[in-house]
Amino acid sequence: MSTDVRIERVLPATISRVYDAWSRPELLTQWYCPNPAHDLKVEADVRVGGGYVVTMGPHVVRGNYLEVEPPRLLAFTWKWDGSEDEISEVRVELSEVDGGTHLLLSHTALSNAEDAAGHLQGWELQLTRLTDLISQQPAPATDPA
Repeated sequence: MSTDVRIERVLPATISRVYDAWSRPELLTQWYCPNPAHDLKVEADVRVGGGYVVTMGPHVVRGNYLEVEPPRLLAFTWKWDGSEDEISEVRVELSEVDGGTHLLLSHTALSNAEDAAGHLQGWELQLTRLTDLISQQPAPATDPA
């Protein structure tokens, strides 16, 4: 079994709304944890070399941004505090499609197949929360023609 995770989804929102949900801490705090019962705190300096820290109840993950290309790409390292696992890498690629935004999430170099399966489950839950969030947000106002 693989040590990588790959998830594709079409999200019902514009690419800029999806990118904002991945890059703005005040939006990340509304979905970026698979367990909604945990208190969630996000600090993020979204620029190449910038760091982030996500506190999900008792769990803390942190890393640095490797690639930042608004509104199409974010890539960052991933490391759980207190874990002996090596640093892994997350890549979020966005593209416009009919009906919204295609998201391709890759999480690579996880320590073993069990770790990959756990992260797959966590990402699936988080992406469901993201979909719920962007589905509830009102669309940006447009100028009348």
